Amino acid sequence: MEIMFVFGRLMLSSMSNVFQKQLAHQGLHPFYIVAATYIVLSILSSPFLFDFAFSGLSPSFWLNVFLAALLDVGGWMFLVMSLSKTDLSVFGPLNAYKVIFSMLLAFLFLGEVPSTQGFFGVLVIIGGSFLLMPPSSDATGSRIGQLLLDRGVQARFLSILLFSIGTVFLKGSLEHSTPLETLIFWSLFGLPLILAANAYLNQEPLMKSLKQSRTHLSLIFATGASVFVMQYLTLVLMSHMLVAYALALFQLGMLLQVFLGHRIFNEPHLLRRLMASLVMVLGSLIVLQVRH
Repeated sequence: MEIMFVFGRLMLSSMSNVFQKQLAHQGLHPFYIVAATYIVLSILSSPFLFDFAFSGLSPSFWLNVFLAALLDVGGWMFLVMSLSKTDLSVFGPLNAYKVIFSMLLAFLFLGEVPSTQGFFGVLVIIGGSFLLMPPSSDATGSRIGQLLLDRGVQARFLSILLFSIGTVFLKGSLEHSTPLETLIFWSLFGLPLILAANAYLNQEPLMKSLKQSRTHLSLIFATGASVFVMQYLTLVLMSHMLVAYALALFQLGMLLQVFLGHRIFNEPHLLRRLMASLVMVLGSLIVLQVRH
């Protein structure tokens, strides 16, 4: 059953990214896309409120789920911003950096010093990143420099960092609730946060975005629905297995995203990016094997 959940999660994650990129290609602002997604999440969550006894949820649950929602809203904002600027076939493989950020956070806050094998895994991931980009036309440039200076890639790294921290609080909320309860309140807490972010950070007039989105309502709903089910599957998996192992399995989704980027958006360098993804998956597994 867990394998079915993993593959379901991988498919839905990749499809939601495709939908979000398609919406961005229609001229919708990334922050508006995230807000529209959370509106759908809240609509899907609301009917379940009648089944919950709020008094049975502990203060620790409320604190953890709120902090997870806060961090994940920021993560989604940078994620969709990255999708609007970066090829899906580059965006997907960068998910391997999640294990690097997790290792860095463990070093900074838990004092966990990476082993030699852990450092080797990081080098393998970085080596895979080198393969993602074609040779630079600038004699003074480098592929890694070309990658790191890309604004979409920078946004992707920020989203990975926020999601990595948010995962800790999601895991904490699951210790005091069911996956469905966590999903419902993660969705509902996220809506006012993303609406506030849009009010302060999105410079595009709201009416313009609403007018543009009228012809894309079915795609917006598909995005929200896919994120809703994907997040539920993620929470079920996190409640039954170690976070690190779940992250390792999720790395396989980068191969699918490389293929979808080529197939749907006509992105170049299919073989190069598939090879890069395989190398980065290997690096992720090396790091996770050492830590757990």
